[in-house]
This record gives sequence, structure tokens and C-alpha cells, in this order.
Amino acid sequence: MEKKEALIERLISLGYLKSPSVIEAMRAVDRDFFLPRGMERFAYDDSPLPIGHDQTISAPHMVAIMCEKADLHAGQKVLEIGAGSGYHACVTSKITKQRVYSVERLPELAEEAKRNLARAGCDKVVVIVGDGTLGYPPEAPYDRIIVTAAAPDIPKPLVEQLKAGGKLLIPVGSRWAQDLLRITKHDDGTTTKENLGGCVFVPLIGEEGWRE
Repeated sequence: MEKKEALIERLISLGYLKSPSVIEAMRAVDRDFFLPRGMERFAYDDSPLPIGHDQTISAPHMVAIMCEKADLHAGQKVLEIGAGSGYHACVTSKITKQRVYSVERLPELAEEAKRNLARAGCDKVVVIVGDGTLGYPPEAPYDRIIVTAAAPDIPKPLVEQLKAGGKLLIPVGSRWAQDLLRITKHDDGTTTKENLGGCVFVPLIGEEGWRE
């Protein structure tokens, strides 16, 4: 697909895409499967797009940034908070070659994500309806946790569910502007925090996020 390849080459030239595994995964997943009908023509525009329920699918450059900064590798167990339409989780699963657990608070959106993933032939993503700020204890601990919604602070359950050596990627700040933080958990249970720069995500709603 010419538009997809042009987008990927642009993301490489801008430095958003670097790792061969992430580039391969972005090439392997067709974004148009994860958009509402009638919007497929915008699939390879580098911009966020509405997917209903006041939610969006992230811009491709942001998916690239998140996957690169999470330092994803084959064999890792990943928890995603905020399934959305399923696109980001599908890309992640192509990198890790493992099952990805993705928590979505909106049942209707979770069902749409499942349908999108099935259409895309992505069978390594498990979508769970629940409060993402509480993580998903049944499959903990995780090598990586990626949060695709903005929080006012870092939910403690997510840090608790990280393996030693694990990394958590989360946008933290106000409803309108956040910093993308990377938290690394050490063997003694302590953590270090890195600020990877500004970003804008829809709010994370839950017990330890913004409340509706």
C-alpha cells in the first residue's frame, strides 16, 4: 500500500521509527481495519482520529513513539490500558510475538476492538472490560505496561504489577496537556522516572484517574 509505505518512510525520516521490529510491526498492521466505516481513506494520515464514544485512535507517530520508548522486545508480557479501537495493541503484539492484555472501560468500544482485531487477523490480543487504573492482576506481573490515556498521577496498582526491571509508559498531567513518563522498576522495588516530552491524550477514567 503506497500510502502506508509513504507514512512509514516519513516516520523513519523524522526519527519516530528506529527499531527494525517496530518498523516491521507498523508495516504488518493495516490501520484502516481499526477505523469507523467511511473513514478508511484517512487511515494513513498522521493524525489522531475519532472512533466514537468521545475516544480517538492515536496518530501513527504517537504509536511509533510509544512502542519505541517502551523498549518492546519479542517474548515480553505487555499490559495495555485503553484498548480503543485495538490498533496499538495489535502493533504491540506483532513486536512481542506474545499475548497482549488490553483493558478498556467502555464495553461498546471493547466489543468494537475485538471485531477490528478479528478482521485484522490479530489473534494475540485479549481485550478485557474494566477499570484500567487498577491494571489487570490475574496476569501480573508484566514486563511492560503502556497507558494510552492521560492521568493526573501514576496509578499505584500499575507500578505494583510491573516485574522487576519492567517499564511503565504513561501520559501524566492535566486534561489538556501531559508529559509522557517512563517509570522503571528496580529489583528492590524502587522506581526511577524519566520525562520523555509533551503529549496530548484523552483522559483516563477510573478509581485512580479522573472520575466522570
